[in-house]
Amino acid sequence: MDRERIYIYDTTLRDGQQTQGVQFSVEEKQQIARALDALGVDYVEGGWPGANPTDSDFFAALPAIKATVTAFGMTKRAGRSAGNDEVLAAVLNAGTPSVCLVGKTHTFHVETALGITLAENLENIRASVAHLVAEGREALFDAEHFFDGYKADPDYAMACLHSALEAGARWVVLCDTNGGTLPEEVGEITRAVIAAGIPGSRLGIHTHDDIGCAVAASLAAIDAGARQVQGTLNGLGERCGNANLTSLIPTLVLKPHYQSRFDTGVSDEALLGLTKISRRLDDILNRVPLRQAPYVGASAFAHKAGLHASAILKDPSTYEHIDPVAVGNARIIPMSNQAGQSNLRRRLAEAGLAVDAGDPALARILDRVKAREAEGYSYDTAQASFELLAREELGLKPDFFEVKRYRVTVERRKNKYNQTISLSEAVVVVKVDGEKRLSVSESLDETGSDRGPVNALSKALSKDLGQYSEQIEDMRLVDFKVRITQGGTEAVTRVIIDSEDAAGRRWSTVGVSANIVDASFEALLDAINWKLLRSQAA
Repeated sequence: MDRERIYIYDTTLRDGQQTQGVQFSVEEKQQIARALDALGVDYVEGGWPGANPTDSDFFAALPAIKATVTAFGMTKRAGRSAGNDEVLAAVLNAGTPSVCLVGKTHTFHVETALGITLAENLENIRASVAHLVAEGREALFDAEHFFDGYKADPDYAMACLHSALEAGARWVVLCDTNGGTLPEEVGEITRAVIAAGIPGSRLGIHTHDDIGCAVAASLAAIDAGARQVQGTLNGLGERCGNANLTSLIPTLVLKPHYQSRFDTGVSDEALLGLTKISRRLDDILNRVPLRQAPYVGASAFAHKAGLHASAILKDPSTYEHIDPVAVGNARIIPMSNQAGQSNLRRRLAEAGLAVDAGDPALARILDRVKAREAEGYSYDTAQASFELLAREELGLKPDFFEVKRYRVTVERRKNKYNQTISLSEAVVVVKVDGEKRLSVSESLDETGSDRGPVNALSKALSKDLGQYSEQIEDMRLVDFKVRITQGGTEAVTRVIIDSEDAAGRRWSTVGVSANIVDASFEALLDAINWKLLRSQAA
């Protein structure tokens, strides 16, 4: 049986940029567009030409990609022709092969927000779409507030869709703009739209996640007959975000219910890069990736309970709905005080350490993990620190270098502008290649901003490690988390550090101390040692 085509429309660069705190540069937009193209999406909506300089500059320097780049705008304003509307002209002047226009379909918004008659709004939709088509562009119509509008006045909402379709729109897109429509309602209304004469092959769905149902609502529309789905990477978008394509795409590609019926244009090979693309976007935004994110999160395939890990050893499908490799992710067997020997052996095997069942070292490692977690350590997420601990018990931990001493000083002073500034200085002495080396670093970055004592320590520690310096050049700290595990005068500080290298490897390390600097330094040491361990193995 031939599979029907589902078209993937990405609006990360437009709707995603409306996320609070998100602002892409032109270069970042180009990077994301190329990544989306590599994934295999059909449409990349680049932004609203003329709305801001960044969007205009992006359209002036479009990346060479196979996906159809789309400019976004709104239908013409009442009282002027489509050819004389400067806002519509700016969208056309972007020169994209495809243009998406948003228009009102809810009587309340037409009369209250726009302050025009219902007939004028229908004419604005018709004339705008007809103008795009006459200019040789593929036209899309985003039916804003469609589901709310349909529930209020189905005849008028449908009239808006027919106006766009009859004017030549390739797609009419049903938008749950407020994000409050239940998936069942989305499915029912989508079926009603198709029954009223709008072909599913020309119907799209655009949902927001205000009640946490954007992905489910999008799937409900597809099940009802819609054949284009819109969304954003990592669910970016206004308020609670848009439908998350990093969840939608693998569901459509991998789940038998959809896999047997639809072709998305996203190949199995391209899907292998999904996790990397998701994390690359977080990196651009300087955000910490959501560990619990479906498919791509670091914890999406983590199995902590001993019972689960034991079953996973026999058959991963016992507790995994897909093979994590299919989306470029990895299975994790975290170590914690709940761990059993099944977890332990599996985790050791993943680290390349084959230990036979019944080996006394297993009990020693488990005892040490439990004892250290009682002190405040957490190996649940700090997999790299766990591996180093296990190697130490097994006598397999190399001694790359030895820290002889370190010191950190923090100074607050007034500058010449009478502004109070902070400056940290770190001194680290290490023994490497048989000799002692002293390194000094400050906490100021290239802009002159203070990055704190941990930053100074990190720079000093990695400054001169002899033969190992080159192996850690591409390593960088991407997240730093601090937690006080006990209160009062006996407070203990736990520091978790996430590091990353140019190969895309990401690892976590832990340090614990009553002193936050000591805890941070311990985690930094583990991070460097694990990186060196992997570099030696390569």
